[in-house]
Amino acid sequence: MSEKKALSFWQIWNMNFGFFGIQFSFGLQQSNMSAIYKYLGADESSLPMLWLAGPITGLIVQPIVGAISDGTWSPRFGRRKPFFLIGALISSLCLLLMPYSSTLFMAASLLWILDAANNIAMEPYRAFVADKLNEKQMSLGFLMQSFFTGFGITLANFTPAILVSLSFLSITDKMENGIPTYTYWAFFIGAFASISSVLLSVITTKEYPPTVEELTLIEEKKKESIFKTVKNDIVEAFQTMPLTMKQLIPVKFFTWYAMFCYWQYITSSLSLSLFGTTDQATEAFSKAQLLTGSLNGTYNIICFLVAFLLVPLAMKIGAKGVHFFALTLGGIGLLSIPLLNNTDILFTMYNPFGESIPVTTIFLYSFGLGISWASTMAMPYQLLAGSIPKEKTGVYMGIFNMFIVIPMAIQILTMQYFVYDLLGNNPMNVIKLAGVFLVLAGILTLFITVKNKNQIVKSE
Repeated sequence: MSEKKALSFWQIWNMNFGFFGIQFSFGLQQSNMSAIYKYLGADESSLPMLWLAGPITGLIVQPIVGAISDGTWSPRFGRRKPFFLIGALISSLCLLLMPYSSTLFMAASLLWILDAANNIAMEPYRAFVADKLNEKQMSLGFLMQSFFTGFGITLANFTPAILVSLSFLSITDKMENGIPTYTYWAFFIGAFASISSVLLSVITTKEYPPTVEELTLIEEKKKESIFKTVKNDIVEAFQTMPLTMKQLIPVKFFTWYAMFCYWQYITSSLSLSLFGTTDQATEAFSKAQLLTGSLNGTYNIICFLVAFLLVPLAMKIGAKGVHFFALTLGGIGLLSIPLLNNTDILFTMYNPFGESIPVTTIFLYSFGLGISWASTMAMPYQLLAGSIPKEKTGVYMGIFNMFIVIPMAIQILTMQYFVYDLLGNNPMNVIKLAGVFLVLAGILTLFITVKNKNQIVKSE
C-alpha cells in the first residue's frame, strides 16, 4: 500500500458519509420494530426472539465479509466500496417493503435480510478508516463515524414525529395492516438516505491499491476456495487475538446486552410508566412510539454533538477514562427513568411551524445515554486499532463486531426464556437492568491494558 497522506476534513467527511445512511436504517429499526411487531399481533414476552435477526446475521456476516474484503481488490471498484454499495442497495429495498408487512413472519423475514445487508455495508467501513487514514487521523476517522451514527439515527428517530408535528400526517392515520402511515413514510425516506449517502462516499473516495506483497497474497488466496480462505483467516485471527481485544470482550458484552434491552423495551416501558397501558391499539401507545423516537433522537443529537469533543478528552485522560465516564453516565440515565415524567416541563423550544415544543424531565436520561453512545461508537475501536496488523484489519474488525452481536443473541435467549419472568414481566425492570449493566461495563473498562505505544490515547 502506498504511503498514507493526510486527508482534509472534508475528504474524511465524504469517505464516512455513507455511514449516515447505514445508521439511518439502524435508527428506524431501533425505534420502530418493536412497535411494528406489536401492530402485527406480537406481545411483550415474544419481542426478544423477534429481534434475533440482528445478532445472528451480524455474527455470521461480519467476520466473513471482513475476511473476504481483506482478500479483495479491483482496480476499478476497490476493496471495501463494492460491499458498501451492495449492502445499501439491498437495505433500501427492505426498508421500502417493511411497512407493507402483512404478518409477523414477513416483518421478521425482512428484518433478517435488512440486518444482513446493513452488516455487509457497515463492517468494511470500520476497516475502510484503517485503510485510508494514518495513525494521527485514525481517531478523527472513527469519531467521524460516531458523528454520522448519531446524526443518522437522530434523523431516523425524529422523522415520524416531524411528519406528524408538521401536520403532513395524522397520528391516527394507519395502513390496512395497522401500521401508522408515518412509519411508512419514515422508512421510505430511510431507503433514499441509505443508497444516496453510500453513493456519495463511493463516488468521491478512492482506495489505496495493495502493496506488491499484499497483492501476491490476494492472488494466492484466489487459488483456494473462498470458504477455506475465510475459515483459515478467521481461525488464525482468533488464535492470535491481541490482549487488548480479549479484555474488551466483557466490556462489550455488558454494553450491548444493555442496549438491546433498551431498544426492545423502551416503547412499552414509556407507554406503561407514562400512560398506564401497553395496549398497541390505543392512541397512548402511538404517543409512546413517537416519544421513543424523540428520546432516541435526543440521545443521538448528544452523540454527534460530543463525538468530536471526545478526541481531545481521550488524549488528556485516555480512552479508558473516557469510556468509563461515558458508560457510567449512560447507566445512571437509564436507572433514573422511573423518576422522570412527561408532564414537568424543563423548558420550551420555539417551533416556527406551530406551537412551542415542551421539553419535559423524561428527556434528561437521553443526555447521559447520548454521551455513552458516542463513546461506544468510537473508543473501543480506537483502543483496538493500534493493536492489530493492518493486513488483517477487515477480519479483526469483523471478529470484534462479533462481540457486539453475541451479547445481543445471549440477551434475546435469556430474556425470552427466563430473565423477563425473573423481572416480573415488567418492561421497566428490563430498562433498570440495562442501566446496571452499562455501569458494570464502565467499571470493566478500567481493567483494560493497552500496550501499543503508538496509540493516540494514553493507556494508563
